[in-house]
Amino acid sequence: MNKTNCIYLLTIVALMFSCTPKENKLGDFKILPLPHEFDIQGVSSISFDTPLNYEASISPAPPVFNKELIVLKETKDNSLPQIKFSIDESLGIKPQGYTLNISDNEIIINSKDEAGLFYAFKTLEQLFTDARDQKVNLPLCKVTDYPALAYRSIQLDVKHHLEKSDYYYQLMDKLASYKVNGIIIEIEDKLKYKRQPMVASADAWSIEDWRKLSDYAKERHIEISPLVQGLGHASFILKHEEYKNLRDNLESDWAFNPLDPKTYEVQFDLYLDAMEAFPHGKYLHVGGDEVHTTGRGSKEPALKLQLTWLNKVAKFAEEHGRTPIFWDDMPLRQADVYSPMFNKDLTQEEVDKVWEENEHKLLQFLDLFPKNCIYMRWNYKSPQALGNIKAMQWFSSHDLQVMGATAGQTRWVLMPQEDSNIENIRSFAESSIKSGLPGLLLTLWDDDSPHFELYMRGILAFSEYAWSGDKQSKDALKSAIRHRQYGYTMAGEENTFITELEQAVAFWKNALLQGNQRNYLPSMKNALEKAVIDFPDPNNKGAWSTKYAERLQQASEIKQTTDSIAKKIEASKAKALRNIYTLEVYEQVNKLAQFSPQILLALQAYDNAGNQEQLALAATNLKELQKTFTSLRGELEEVYGKTRILSKPDNYILDQDHHAHLANQSLNFDWQFKAEILFFEKLNQEMNKEIFMERADALKK
Repeated sequence: MNKTNCIYLLTIVALMFSCTPKENKLGDFKILPLPHEFDIQGVSSISFDTPLNYEASISPAPPVFNKELIVLKETKDNSLPQIKFSIDESLGIKPQGYTLNISDNEIIINSKDEAGLFYAFKTLEQLFTDARDQKVNLPLCKVTDYPALAYRSIQLDVKHHLEKSDYYYQLMDKLASYKVNGIIIEIEDKLKYKRQPMVASADAWSIEDWRKLSDYAKERHIEISPLVQGLGHASFILKHEEYKNLRDNLESDWAFNPLDPKTYEVQFDLYLDAMEAFPHGKYLHVGGDEVHTTGRGSKEPALKLQLTWLNKVAKFAEEHGRTPIFWDDMPLRQADVYSPMFNKDLTQEEVDKVWEENEHKLLQFLDLFPKNCIYMRWNYKSPQALGNIKAMQWFSSHDLQVMGATAGQTRWVLMPQEDSNIENIRSFAESSIKSGLPGLLLTLWDDDSPHFELYMRGILAFSEYAWSGDKQSKDALKSAIRHRQYGYTMAGEENTFITELEQAVAFWKNALLQGNQRNYLPSMKNALEKAVIDFPDPNNKGAWSTKYAERLQQASEIKQTTDSIAKKIEASKAKALRNIYTLEVYEQVNKLAQFSPQILLALQAYDNAGNQEQLALAATNLKELQKTFTSLRGELEEVYGKTRILSKPDNYILDQDHHAHLANQSLNFDWQFKAEILFFEKLNQEMNKEIFMERADALKK
């Protein structure tokens, strides 16, 4: 045994004696998601670069795996390290489960099914990666593993932009490696519909293009199911003049009229094309959230109209071999039992009282709730609220299928906040497991469109909790995520910066604005005056700095924070073993977050200038910052553009933007920088005013 392996063995042995898996002190065993049972016994004789012999005549076909990392060699020679794998349906373990045993010179995998065999290889790939990175042999270990939730799906929301095609294929490989097995793709106008071609954006992928990606995902045990927005969120359809007559309100492109038969002709055509594009998904998500319809003033109850629509689309889905999924919020809203789901302070008695007073509004139409539908209970902030649990129990108690939806990204700008919502992901996964639900969805909304790489921390946390449950502390999980994402060299606490960056980004959002206005700038009249921060009064030195003293103090602190983050990211790029691009994206986010404090502090210097020289210097610095911004924007777009298509087609029609989605507010990437663009427009106007020159003249005297 060489010196490196000897040290590795001593480390493992020390860990074995100091802790057990139950104590959640995992040492170097940072597999994601964490296996349910594992036992590390030392170091094997199997090197990370040794081919593994297998006998094809007695083994199933190997699943899709990383052939550059693991080399399989078909042979009958037993003199070299062997790998044996089998599928045994009688194996006493849950579906998708497996056992993996690594002895001194042999690897044995037994799996419940094909998915289990695939996931065993995914775990083995992680072990090979760690052995290669650290130049050691594979560990002696025994693993027994299976998922806590059978369906572990993420949302892929492409309504506002597309990635480059290679990125999606690489994403399928990455998601599969963390045992994600489903995708709900919110496709909207990014599919070239054959039956309703007017709906498709000019940059939409063809049915054949999406089917190829779907096939690729299926080979990796990921089933992609489409989400085609139906009753509401229908602006991508109803914005077109050709469909205007189908609107519930002729002045709004938001919702269909559920009483118009042509509504269903259009929607069913879109469903058929979407199911062709994604043939392997078991579900058809029909949306149905955040919408109130009247049936063009029909006087029918809103809940009845909603369920009338739902019954028709649910029946269509079933007739075409799909299980419909429906966001459940509107029936609960219309029955006045919605608010308790988001109030964590309510007692069980208070929740029950709300339901006692209002449940009859649901029971009145209970026969209209389709039984073949999954009612998806989305809650991104308070899944543990007793009102949320009560709502899910209500569906189950009336023989209605229910599934939860948590979030790794909601309406956060530039990057996910609040630790990528890890705590709420954990909570909803735990309650889903305890309730015996079939699965959980992780929504990743593109409304304000951060770079998708920045979603990965939330995705990996979701994969952990949905597969393994709550088995390790949040800090241990974050360390494992860094380890898996960037290599063992990044697992330490000294490499953390994301939480600090979240705080800087939260400040950046409105640093140059008078209020929380960033999402509303394009539609705002007189935005320069009403939204952009006011400027120093040349005749009232220091007054501006006094007015904004608290913001300036924050700017000074954020500048120090982002300067520190910049050094950490630079150090991380030097030591990371992979996914450097993700760090480059974080780097661009940090540079943009650094910029707003620089502007505010430059304005402060101008406001406090006491002589002509100081004033001239401050004015020059403000002008130079505009050049800096142009360069900063160009660099960010260059980095983002490596994977992302930044602009919409020239002929793209922006909709009415009912929910103020940043990414829906310009054809090019201006929407990302609208506050900065308006700031410099206002700055140029202010600096051209005679009053600025008058102050300079006064300082001369």
